[in-house]
Amino acid sequence: MKVAFYRYESSREAHSNVSDVLDGENIDQIEELESEFASYIGVEYALATSHGTSALHLAMLALDLKRGDKIVCSVNAHPNVPEVVRHFDAEPIFIDIDPESYNINLDKLESYLEENKAKKLKAVIVTHVAGQCVDLERLYSMAKIYDVKIVEDACEALGATYKEKKIGSTGADITCFNFSSHLKRDICNGGMLVSNSKEIIDRANLLRTHAMKRDDDSLEYIYDVVDIGFDYSMSQLSAAYIRAQIKEQDKNLQRVQEIAQMYNRAFEGVEHVSTPKSIDDNHPYSLYIIKVDKNRDSFALELKKHGVEVGLHYIPLHFLSYYKHKYSLKVNNFPVALTTYQKIMSLPIYPSMDDKEVKYVIDKIKLVASTRV
Repeated sequence: MKVAFYRYESSREAHSNVSDVLDGENIDQIEELESEFASYIGVEYALATSHGTSALHLAMLALDLKRGDKIVCSVNAHPNVPEVVRHFDAEPIFIDIDPESYNINLDKLESYLEENKAKKLKAVIVTHVAGQCVDLERLYSMAKIYDVKIVEDACEALGATYKEKKIGSTGADITCFNFSSHLKRDICNGGMLVSNSKEIIDRANLLRTHAMKRDDDSLEYIYDVVDIGFDYSMSQLSAAYIRAQIKEQDKNLQRVQEIAQMYNRAFEGVEHVSTPKSIDDNHPYSLYIIKVDKNRDSFALELKKHGVEVGLHYIPLHFLSYYKHKYSLKVNNFPVALTTYQKIMSLPIYPSMDDKEVKYVIDKIKLVASTRV
C-alpha cells in the first residue's frame, strides 16, 4: 500500500466550472472567484494571482518595498518568504520560533522591534505554520507601537480561524494565500492577496498587470504604463477550479480535523513520537506535524519503505546556502529552530484520505517507533 503525502481534490462542480471555461461561457471566473473569496474570508477586497509566491511578491510591491528596507520574518518559513524580499534588494531579518507552534516567537520579535526602530523597517511577514496563528491581537498592537505593516503568509491557513474570524479578516494589512502550497502540489496554481485597505488594493491591482492604465472611453488596445509592475494574472481555468475548492473548504477542514483526532488518539503514549500542541480548540491541522525524538531522517526513510510519504515544514532558512553565506549565519544562531528542525515531520493529512489509509499510516508509525532504541 502507498499513502501519498497529498492528493488533489476534485468535485463535480470543479468539472462543471472548468467545462464552462472550455465551452466559452461568458463568465469571468477570476472576478467570480475574487468576489466569492472575499465573502468567504469576510474581507473587503481580494485579488487573484498566478501563485501564492506572486501574491507575496505583489504584497511587497504594494508596500513600495525598496533597496535596503528591512522585512522581519520567521526563520521557519518556506524560502519564498525571504525570496520575495531579496528580489527588491531589501533585507530579510530572521527571528527564532516558538517551540510548540513553530511560529515566530512574539517575545523575540518584540525585542527586535524595540531595539531596531528605524524608517527602513517596513513590515513583518508572519507565517501561520499548519494553519495555527500567533496571538494576533498582540501582534497588531506591536505593529501600531513600532509603526510596521503586518503581512500574513496564510499558505496553510485557508479557512482557519482566530477568535471566530477567518484568517485574512482579523486585522493584517495584507494576507496572502496559496492554493497549491509547499509539498501540496495541486493540478493548478493560484494565490490570493486580501486586504481591507483600498489604497493597498488599488496599488496592487494596478501593478499586477504591468501597471497598465486604459481609458474606458478610448479604444481597448490603447494603454499607458504608469509604474513598474509585472504579470501576476491567474488563468480562467485555475480560477474555475479554485472556485469549487473554496465552496468545499469548510467541509474539507472538518474531515481533516477528524483525521487529526484519529492520529492524536492513536499516538497517545507512543514512545519517541509527540503529537502537535494546539494553542486553542480550532487547530485546522492543515499540516499534522509530529516530533520524533530519535533519528528523524532514518524514521522517515523507514516509512518511505512502507509506502508512507512524509513532509518537512520547514528547513530553517539559515540552513540554506544562499542566506547562510549572504548574512554569515551560524547554525546555532536560532537554537529553537535548530532543535525543532531535527525532530519534526509532517504526516499525510487531506480530506480524501479514507480511514483505511489513516490506519495504515498509524500502524506504520507505531511499527517504526517500536524499533527506535
